[in-house]
Parts: sequence; structure tokens; C-alpha cells
Amino acid sequence: METSTNYKPNVEIVSDTESLAHRSVAQFIADAQKAIKAKNTFYVAISGGHTPRRFFELLGEVPDAKALRWDKIQLFWVDERIVRPDSQWSNYKLAVDTFLSEVAIPEENIHRITTEHSDFKVAARCYEETIRRVFSLKEKQIPEFDLIVLGMGADGHTGSLFPNSYASLDKDDLACVVYVLDGKLNRITLTHPVLCAAAHLAVLVSGKEKAGILKEVLTSEPDEVRYPIHILWPVLDKVVWLVDSDAAKLL
Repeated sequence: METSTNYKPNVEIVSDTESLAHRSVAQFIADAQKAIKAKNTFYVAISGGHTPRRFFELLGEVPDAKALRWDKIQLFWVDERIVRPDSQWSNYKLAVDTFLSEVAIPEENIHRITTEHSDFKVAARCYEETIRRVFSLKEKQIPEFDLIVLGMGADGHTGSLFPNSYASLDKDDLACVVYVLDGKLNRITLTHPVLCAAAHLAVLVSGKEKAGILKEVLTSEPDEVRYPIHILWPVLDKVVWLVDSDAAKLL
């Protein structure tokens, strides 16, 4: 990875988690309208976790969000735990519980990561095949999402790209399996070339527990093994950091 860039992180600080959720919805709406106007389709990938929950709820409540042409929106996930789709740990279930039943998106436009396969690599391959089909990709082509919504963990991970596992992942695939030790749930995640190819990325960070890692990530030299979110440094011009005041208190 290149360790230098002419770009600085574009950080927008908002007052609290509610403001963060509203700002995230505004970004989603703006990117959706732009993409649908330009090419009649909006390709978006979302993440799970605590931070985006209110953002997702607002997608199903805010009139301008509900009024989007959801039939023109192709919805994907950045990553998923290998659990049943009705599990409390499922990123897909979080979307179902918050906004999917509130918007007019056709079932065929919802592209969850199918985790029911006993062979995890089959699950990752099926997701990759879905991406290739929906984007009409040729072999070796990388999809260009219009928007990818990411978070950042307290250890600097994003998606399911974890510290010290990044170097071992097969980055030639669009999606891959991440095996997690210590009894935690295994994952399937989009790979870093897919994230970096997106037209726009939004990284949502909230909470005082993220203040230290956010400062470290934004001010240290890029090290994608230690802090996998540093994979975005070569494309920082396409990334907006949406951060609440608690997470930004050390900046």
C-alpha cells in the first residue's frame, strides 16, 4: 500500500448521535438522488453495529428518504457474521428491524450475504457471484458502489477487516471469509479493493470510547495491518468521516 497521499481526512463533527444519524441520512439521500439521476440505479453497501442503528431507523421515517425511488436502489452489505438471518447478531436483521419494512424496496433488490451455507467459502463465493450478476461485471472487474457506509471499531477495524488479519486475506476476491479466534463469530466481508473502488465512502464514528482510536488513526502513519481502516488512505478524497462530538473530543 502507498503510504502517502495528497489528501487529508475530511472530518465532519456533529453535536450528538441524533445529529450524526440525520447527517448520515442526508448523505444517503444525496448520493442516491445523484446516482439515480445519472444512471437510473443507486448501488449502496451498508454495515452493522451500534452506531448506524438510528441512521437506519431514520431511513424508514424521514419523508425524503421514504420518497426515494427504492425500486432503483440495489442494497448490499459490507460484511456479515456467519449466523442465521434472524439472529440478534445479524447485520441483515438490523436492517429488517429498522427500515426495510418501512420503504418500498423490492425483495429482489435486497442482496444479503447468505450465511446458511455449511461451507463458509461457498457463502463468500455466492455473494461474489451476486455482486457480479447485479453489477454485470466481467471477469477481474471490480464493482463501483455509489456509496459504502462504514464504521470503525475501537481497534481500528472496518467492515470485518481486523488488525493483523488483513495481510492474510485473499484480496483478489470481491468477498472473503474472515476466521475469528477467541470464540467470536466468523465473518464474510467485502475486500479492500471493493471498498477503495467506491465512488463515495462514509465512515460513521460515535461515542467517547472511540475518541482515542479515532485520534490515533487520523494522526498516525498509515499501517493497514495494525489499523485496517488505513486501507482507505490512498482514496481519502472519496471518504467523509461523520463523527459525533464525543468521538471527536481528542481531535
